[in-house]
Amino acid sequence: MAAPLDEELSRLAELHGVATSYSPSPDRTVAASADAVVAVLAALGVDAATPEATRDALAERERELRERLLPPSLVHWTDAGAGPAALAALPAGTRLSVETEQGETRAAAEGLPPGVHRVTAAAPDGRTAEAHLIVAPPRLPTPTGRSCGLLVQLYSLLSARSWGMGDLGDLAELAAWAGRTAGAGFVQVNPLHAAVPGAPTDPSPYRPSSRRFPDPVHLRVEDVPEYAYAEDREQLQAVLERAARLRAGVLDKGALIDRDAVWELKREALEAVRAVPLGPGRQADYAAFRAGQGQALEDHTTWYALAEVHGSDWQAWPAGLRDPRSPETARARAELADRVGFHSWLAWLTDEQLTAAQRAAREAGMRVGIVHDLAVGVHPGGADAWAQQDHFAAGMSVGAPPDAFNARGQDWGLPPWRPDRLAASGHAPYRRLLRALFRYAGALRIDHVMGLFRLWWVPQGGPPTEGTYVRYDAEAMLALLALEASRAGAVVIGEDLGTVEPGVRETLQRRGVLGTSVLWFERDWEGDGRPLPPESWRADCLATATTHDLPPTAARLTGEHVELRDSLGLLTRPLTEERAEAAADAREWLAVLDRLGLLGTATPAGEETAATEEAEIQAVHRFLLRTPARMIGVWLPDGIGDRRPQNLPGTWDQYPNWRLPIADAAGRPVTLEELTGSPRVRALLAVLGEG
Repeated sequence: MAAPLDEELSRLAELHGVATSYSPSPDRTVAASADAVVAVLAALGVDAATPEATRDALAERERELRERLLPPSLVHWTDAGAGPAALAALPAGTRLSVETEQGETRAAAEGLPPGVHRVTAAAPDGRTAEAHLIVAPPRLPTPTGRSCGLLVQLYSLLSARSWGMGDLGDLAELAAWAGRTAGAGFVQVNPLHAAVPGAPTDPSPYRPSSRRFPDPVHLRVEDVPEYAYAEDREQLQAVLERAARLRAGVLDKGALIDRDAVWELKREALEAVRAVPLGPGRQADYAAFRAGQGQALEDHTTWYALAEVHGSDWQAWPAGLRDPRSPETARARAELADRVGFHSWLAWLTDEQLTAAQRAAREAGMRVGIVHDLAVGVHPGGADAWAQQDHFAAGMSVGAPPDAFNARGQDWGLPPWRPDRLAASGHAPYRRLLRALFRYAGALRIDHVMGLFRLWWVPQGGPPTEGTYVRYDAEAMLALLALEASRAGAVVIGEDLGTVEPGVRETLQRRGVLGTSVLWFERDWEGDGRPLPPESWRADCLATATTHDLPPTAARLTGEHVELRDSLGLLTRPLTEERAEAAADAREWLAVLDRLGLLGTATPAGEETAATEEAEIQAVHRFLLRTPARMIGVWLPDGIGDRRPQNLPGTWDQYPNWRLPIADAAGRPVTLEELTGSPRVRALLAVLGEG
């Protein structure tokens, strides 16, 4: 049991948005340790190491808040009658000046267009202040009518043309097929953020080097226009032959997806393609891209050029290069100008193909198009952490507190943004991140959307249990999300599974952020615990049968997910108990499906057991169609009876997370061409047409 915090430390923590306790369940409150609170405050630049330091810091914070004219960020929702309360509370006679996002200067804050504006206040007593004023629409765009679509991990979707892992050409093909053939409204993919280079590269798409820029490993090299004009055809033919062997190894010989091997081949081919001069129109487009991305692109590509020389952890680089604004970095950037240019070119090409995939989806009739995934954070040694280090909390990592599913808590190894630095900048890194992703997204899924409100900070070197929550300016972050999503006409889905702070789901719903509802978890938890009837589900959500972190539906129905976890030593209870609970869970849901008359006859697909399983998977999705959910998602591997999860939380080397191709019920890898031609897949997608 943690010792209680003294009153002054508790008050200081409160004034800096640092929690002194948390509630893992409504009937239980756990106090944060004084050590954790002191460490988190230190990461925010506040000294609370001694009672004297705490007292001084508290006095300083109270004085600062007392004398402050304006907070760093203000929000005005366009449906609100009055402006921000902080402006109304200014002393009489205060002079206001507003510089709008559009570059105009005004003497008042009324009637401003949507955007992020700069407000300057000058009080009669001589105090002055500047603040960012976010003017945002009251709600985000929502899908028009119901939209049904597919969920897939792009790397797992190999075609006859991809080089050992799925690519953006495959994504465009899948979207065009699903939109035209099945009337699908969207395709949701895993994060396509730029990875930290190195061998072996961390295969998890949720620990990227950068969230702002995509990973060129997803490029379809042959779709780069200059590829057709590359002079060394012999070299490119040799690369294509090696790529074919890599693809065959995954599809025919049981090899795992090897991102590093794929990138080695693509990089060699792209180096050759880069020798082809851009035509005038392409050159102008490239120049516009570089100008539009500005300093962020220059920092990103400089990091990658430096990483080729000094390794992929900037914290181990020579001291002068650890600062992106140092003279040493400027000199290195000039010396490595060709490599900086190479990585800028790759970013442009990838952006082009991402845009092309979204265009293909919309041209195929999709209401939404491609749903991209925003990871909760970035790798501490990567490009974003280097370029934005003044916005990250040194010595801290994001995770989760202990709960009913993980008694030891979680440490995700991702450095958190400092809320004070974010607010002071008008949340610039966050705003630019959203704007970059919405360039090519029909919708955005935000992983751990609760992080817009608070994040669990864990002091590095300590266990996840010794952390505490730090609060963010959720209103400002939601306003920016509404602003940028509305400008792009994009939908936003929040992954709000697990323990969610009271009021968060309601706030997200009010602003138009869709939630995430997974069939197996939708029970009457406040009542009898039984499966929630379809009409009782929330409407503002993406409803699915499973996710990338959960067993495929076939494995859950058969209980094979329990056997897998047992084989890896992951069970915390006897196998017989786990088997019995899983079987009871499946029986209960199947009884619900049967009672509702949803277990129709499936299209024959081999043996009797396979046909029965197929009927059950179809029934699960018929159930989802009975709910009022605005979006219904089908895990694409469910269409072919795949048993293997793409990621098994709690494992690293024990299981090939993020490296498996889509496979059928027997574990045989299945290509995109086979998937789209499969009667079983088509029958499942036909079910969606029933809704």
